[in-house]
Amino acid sequence: MKQLSIIIVNYNVCHFLEQALISVSKASANLDIEVFVVDNNSADGSVEMVKAKFPQVTLIQNTINVGFSKANNQAIANASGEYVLLLNPDTVIEVDTLEKCINFMNANPNGGGLGVKMIDGKGNFLAESKRGFPTPWVAFYKIFGLAKLFPKSRKFGRYHLGYLDKDKTHEIEVLSGAFMFLRKSVLDITGSLDEDYFMYGEDIDLSYRIIKYGYKNYYLADTRIIHYKGESTKKTSVNYVFIFYKAMIIFAQKHFTSNKTGAFKILINAAIYFRACIALINRITDKLNPILLDTVIISLTLTGLYYLKNESIHYSDPSTQLVFRQIIPLFTFTWICSLLFSGSYKSDVSIISLIKSFFFGTLIIASLSYFIDEYRYSKNFLIEGSILSLCAVILFRGIIHWLKNGRFALGDNKNKKIVIVGSYDECNRIDLLLQESNYKLNILGFITTGNNADVKGKYLGFTKQLLNIVRLYKVDEIIFCSKDLPANSIIEWMTQIDNSVVDFKIVPEETNFIIGSNSKNRRGDFYQLQINLNIIEEENIKYKRMLDISSSILFFILFPILALVIEKPSNFLRNIFNVFTGKKSWVGFTHTNQVNLPKIKSGIIHPSIACKNEENTNTKSIQELNFIYARDYSLFMDISLIAKSFKYLGRS
Repeated sequence: MKQLSIIIVNYNVCHFLEQALISVSKASANLDIEVFVVDNNSADGSVEMVKAKFPQVTLIQNTINVGFSKANNQAIANASGEYVLLLNPDTVIEVDTLEKCINFMNANPNGGGLGVKMIDGKGNFLAESKRGFPTPWVAFYKIFGLAKLFPKSRKFGRYHLGYLDKDKTHEIEVLSGAFMFLRKSVLDITGSLDEDYFMYGEDIDLSYRIIKYGYKNYYLADTRIIHYKGESTKKTSVNYVFIFYKAMIIFAQKHFTSNKTGAFKILINAAIYFRACIALINRITDKLNPILLDTVIISLTLTGLYYLKNESIHYSDPSTQLVFRQIIPLFTFTWICSLLFSGSYKSDVSIISLIKSFFFGTLIIASLSYFIDEYRYSKNFLIEGSILSLCAVILFRGIIHWLKNGRFALGDNKNKKIVIVGSYDECNRIDLLLQESNYKLNILGFITTGNNADVKGKYLGFTKQLLNIVRLYKVDEIIFCSKDLPANSIIEWMTQIDNSVVDFKIVPEETNFIIGSNSKNRRGDFYQLQINLNIIEEENIKYKRMLDISSSILFFILFPILALVIEKPSNFLRNIFNVFTGKKSWVGFTHTNQVNLPKIKSGIIHPSIACKNEENTNTKSIQELNFIYARDYSLFMDISLIAKSFKYLGRS
């Protein structure tokens, strides 16, 4: 019998999965384990990555997304370990996590399940590491905010057991589905995860059954994991509210008495619509607040300018009424529309983008005033108003950014001071890759693990000096190289450094991507070095599909003529229907076992068709052509390849 069976359910988080598997590999070096990856029909190359880089892993491929519970149960049915660990793909475990969990469970035979201390990508403790059952009153306190107001209260704080010291090991009620360390013999008694729960609630249900059958659940504070919180639904979304609280109703119906269940359903249903309304209002206000703020700023700026340019103002004067009722609203509305259409309300907006927005808005106003006499107001007022309004918008956005991020700048990545921590060679590799990428980052230098660093290069100091270097250089982001640094050290630094001003990212061993997260409620994000794939941009996906449909219609209409020049006309006709119905695309990747490419529809022709001797083109060259096609994709590229390879559109 194996000591441990580790089960990871994956859905479209290829890079996080790879990092999780690397951390599992390091943590299991001295253990007898087996690892299962259950993929719920991912479209991001996850399956290909596992096959290529982790051949020792047992891979279960589902053709549809069967949900978290069912996917885990598929692997549990084949698990042969004394213990079973259900692990999220967006996690990193310490090198001694597995060994400590096994030792604890061996020493506590009454333990049915075990959870550990979890931190998010900023180093913050995650309260869901230890939880209580959502009984009606506990749920009531959570839903209506009393648990948040009094987190350490034994009465109001039972949902997250806030009164228990997070740095001490405790007996708890509910384990987190992100890390559930379970005794297999207990699972055989209690049964596996309840498949009535598609997502959320299944961990509460299983934890309840473990205790119901006389076993205990524990929270182990002696080891930690990073959990990036990369769920497919954000906690501020309406969708999350419905899924999460509906799961509570399922739990109540299964485990509470009928009297309690009725009251609980009324409470939860009321909470669902209450929270859904709050979530909807929050999302709307998050979108509208920046627009409303700019509207107020521009209107006040124009009003102030008008007062400065006119010594005496009579509100009964028709010209004054025209300014306040039409001119200022028109100018403001046009500039706001220009800002909206230019994407100036995105987080990565630049000053240049704002300047362009105001410039085009001003041109529109000038054009409109040329044709409409009523709007033919002073050109000086228009020009001065546009410049002052632009400056005011930039100033206020900079102030807001400074209040939130501690620096007067626009955009998330502009002027970030970054240090790379690891061996000098690995730091240099990451630095070169970042320079070749499209990310505009300010790499201050390297903090190395050895004593033979090249002091003439980008060397800043040694890892033992990390805390002082961060303070001295006012570092904004730290990139850790996991090849040289154990997860224990990385997590320890993350918990010690002031994460209100510093972000953290990790480079998994032998990879070309950097993973991180800036808050516990934000999905994990990453720099994908050297690979900025245009082909998976939402806009390009739409354009590619529109080209496939329109060209298929055109080819069908002209088929009697095109059949004279196309090889294999019957296949060409079949291809027209396959492309039109979305089964194929006119252009796709040349088939190889390449793992760094996204899944797209198979193509009739491929990038390598441009080679004179396509059949003799070596695999490396084909992979390079695939990569270039994905990275630099544009609609013109497809049109060009179709035109150059027109006679081959009848390929099977």
